[in-house]
Amino acid sequence: MSKRKTVDAGDGPPEAVDRDARPPVEAIRAAAFAQFAERGYPVVTVRDIMKACGLTQGALYNHFKSKDELLHDIIASTQSELERLCQQAVAGAGPDARAQLAAFVRVYVMRHCRLRIEALVANREIGWLDTARVSDIRRSRRAIRDIVVTILAHGVENDVFDPPRVEGKHDLKAIAMALLDQCTHVSMWYGPGGDLAEEQMAKLYADMALRVVGAKPQD
Repeated sequence: MSKRKTVDAGDGPPEAVDRDARPPVEAIRAAAFAQFAERGYPVVTVRDIMKACGLTQGALYNHFKSKDELLHDIIASTQSELERLCQQAVAGAGPDARAQLAAFVRVYVMRHCRLRIEALVANREIGWLDTARVSDIRRSRRAIRDIVVTILAHGVENDVFDPPRVEGKHDLKAIAMALLDQCTHVSMWYGPGGDLAEEQMAKLYADMALRVVGAKPQD
């Protein structure tokens, strides 16, 4: 819910601007996600973002030094939370690789269904960040990939997974990247109100992932 603030527009009548009721830094982040998703990072100005959340430009510089820093912050924060949720899901799934992979995929897909705007910005606009700013985000993405690789290796070693082979060999990293790519892109087309709810979509993707890796039925 937002509050209305009256702003003096100079010679004209006072102008009513929506002010986000959240703490300023959270309001700025939410407005930045929405603006970058709708119009793209290069086009959006600091003024656009602050107008969208009903704050002054000075309020942004109390929290972020630049638009670049703001973009890094919103992508890094959503990425680190995704990594945390994935780790938590796998840790809570028990020792069976099938349960671990299903838990991972469910939480990954659920987040990408629920936070479609955040996912869109994180995957489309990351290219505008410089090397120094993007390094921690790429580290987190590699960590998430390695969670999947570890699960796949565990499943193969315990003879519960039989994933596709290339010239007789498993490329678990390539399989992990293919699974992640499939799960990530649900954010490009999924919308509420369709035939499947978020939970159903997440279960569908988990079942597909288990089939892809040749998961054997549990006893």
